[in-house]
Amino acid sequence: MYTFKGGIHPAGNKKLTKNKSIDEIKEYPEIMVFPLLQHIGGVCEPIVKKGDEIKVGQKLGQCEGGLFANVFSSVSGVVSSIEPWDHPSGKKVMAVIVKNDFKYEVSENIKPYEKPIEELTSEDVENIAFNAGIVGMGGAGFPTHVKIASCTKANIDTLIINGAECEPYITSDYRRMLECPERVIEGIKILMQAFGLKEAYLGIEDNKKDAIDFLTEKCKGTNIHVISLKTKYPQGGEKQLIYAITRREVPPGKFPMDVKCGVFNIDTCICLSNSYSTGMPVIERVITISGDLINKPSNVLCRMGTPFSHIIEYCGGLKREPDKIIMGGPMMGSCQYSVDTPVVKTTSSLLFMSERKGINKEVTTNCIRCGRCSTSCPMFLLPNFINQFEKKRDVSMLQKLNVLNCIECGTCAYKCPAKIPLVQVIKNAKSLVIKESRKNVK
Repeated sequence: MYTFKGGIHPAGNKKLTKNKSIDEIKEYPEIMVFPLLQHIGGVCEPIVKKGDEIKVGQKLGQCEGGLFANVFSSVSGVVSSIEPWDHPSGKKVMAVIVKNDFKYEVSENIKPYEKPIEELTSEDVENIAFNAGIVGMGGAGFPTHVKIASCTKANIDTLIINGAECEPYITSDYRRMLECPERVIEGIKILMQAFGLKEAYLGIEDNKKDAIDFLTEKCKGTNIHVISLKTKYPQGGEKQLIYAITRREVPPGKFPMDVKCGVFNIDTCICLSNSYSTGMPVIERVITISGDLINKPSNVLCRMGTPFSHIIEYCGGLKREPDKIIMGGPMMGSCQYSVDTPVVKTTSSLLFMSERKGINKEVTTNCIRCGRCSTSCPMFLLPNFINQFEKKRDVSMLQKLNVLNCIECGTCAYKCPAKIPLVQVIKNAKSLVIKESRKNVK
């Protein structure tokens, strides 16, 4: 069985949207908001100003250097302002506000890539990803052009496509695999060409048997091997996926390319295919809208910059005021405080939860040393000891416990009978270690 050590089996809660075909939103509001931070890295600088006329696919923001991904407009209209706006991170981030003219005129610069796939170089593929502003669409948001460059430099020998989608509730990648198989396969072929590889592996959890069978048939004769993974969280984690398929272990502090592997998300492959064949940058994505308080759970194809409030209205509104709004999955997603927050590249899902479903208000008690957090940790860490030394602010011991290797998947908190918020504890511990390391550098 293709799987990894550790992990948990939370309730999937995917039935609400699993059989809901992707529904494209056709109408958008007058005000669209484009935050200049939609990726891991620095905030982009605006290259437009108030009063500028904008077209679909036109670049709004970029950086001179460092880790970033370009930001583009998904509508045509006029720039009404550039100001701080609510961001999914919980902070306010500079954003370009565009007044939609409802014409959706496409920029003249949008052109398909001229070379056939068989003639693409790694530099060509890197440029396609860079010019389209593609990031890790699974929610990580790491700029794809940087990952392609790193994988090329490391001379990887194994390409893995992540179709696990192990987070509860989310079914957007699942629907993409069933409805856009040609785009998925073309994106994989482009990556294979970039790295000079003759084969690739597409990992899908075995609770999606129809997708496994469908793509196995579609991939015949392509050297893309569809792998049936055991359903377990967090099977979609890069290091867990690599171990499940190749049995290679990524050492603490290292990355997939250090073991000659490259891992890319399903939707990232689709974005690469779209940008190659049409020239259109990342201006839309599929989002799962779910939870027990949304009237019409759906998978929607939505343009970047759309306020959450518009999506709520499109999906029939809410049954009542939600106790919690989560962007992403319930295990690793982030809580949202405003429905004025816009859709960004990393918005894989929006969950509208009641206290019964989404909030655990049980009282935290003392650690009973049961060890469940340690046995379930997919990174082989000791969360109970990290909790102990975080309280003492013992940075030396936290370093020895490899706290920075935590992927913040939440398995430890899920299994803890004392209801200790271990993910928050570990985040604090990581901050302590990072601050200390910066002091030493100075």
